[in-house]
Amino acid sequence: MPLSSLDLEALARARRALEHPGLAIRIADAVGTPVEALVRRLPDGAQAALGAGTRKALDAALGVALRTLDRRGGGPSDWLHRGVAVASGALGGAAGLPGLLVELPFSLTVMLRAIAAHARAQGEDLTEVAARLECLTVFAYGSRSPDDDAAESAYFAARVALARAVSQAAEYVAERGIAGAAAERGAPAVVQLVARIAQRLGAAVSDKAAAQLLPVLGAAGGAAVNALFMSHYQETAWAHFTVRRLERAHGAEAVRAAYRAA
Repeated sequence: MPLSSLDLEALARARRALEHPGLAIRIADAVGTPVEALVRRLPDGAQAALGAGTRKALDAALGVALRTLDRRGGGPSDWLHRGVAVASGALGGAAGLPGLLVELPFSLTVMLRAIAAHARAQGEDLTEVAARLECLTVFAYGSRSPDDDAAESAYFAARVALARAVSQAAEYVAERGIAGAAAERGAPAVVQLVARIAQRLGAAVSDKAAAQLLPVLGAAGGAAVNALFMSHYQETAWAHFTVRRLERAHGAEAVRAAYRAA
């Protein structure tokens, strides 16, 4: 069955969100300084700390994905999740880099629950481990990678790169059981998935940190940047799971062709 006009409209909106995420531009507009200039002003050692903090935060989010995302909930509550993220950003921004590293796992977990709400709304069955891991992969679609193939969309290139890692991690969880996999997240299949996501999420976290750590911004800056961060990944989640919903209804090839033409 061909895509309807409503389907094509939704796909065009999803493409705009996935191919032109604009997180860095939004942050730059909020703080009045290009993100690249902010990143260069990060304190010595901050990048290494942020890299380690990002991986730790994703590991915590993985535990949540495996243990609790199958619990039924209502539809997306964007403003509720955004409000919690704003409050945590304000606390983290007031405490500098140490506060940000403490705040990041909490913020990513709140964002993951917001992502899961969008997944449910688009028909994903979160009793399936693979669907829960797909929620985690949304963090990989928020920024571009130099490894992307220029001939392919950034979004589909990222999906191809992540697909095998998601499949292997889901197989590992199926073999070990959710409790066993959640307790032993050092398995190569799980580590590879987290590493691939962290590679892409790291750039977005650096942008967030650079703006949030500006001395003149403090708590207010942390709140504003977290609001942008949350809004960005909520929009990305809607777009990703809209594409997957359309693929289930019309087939992957038909949706990809329409996506290219959007």
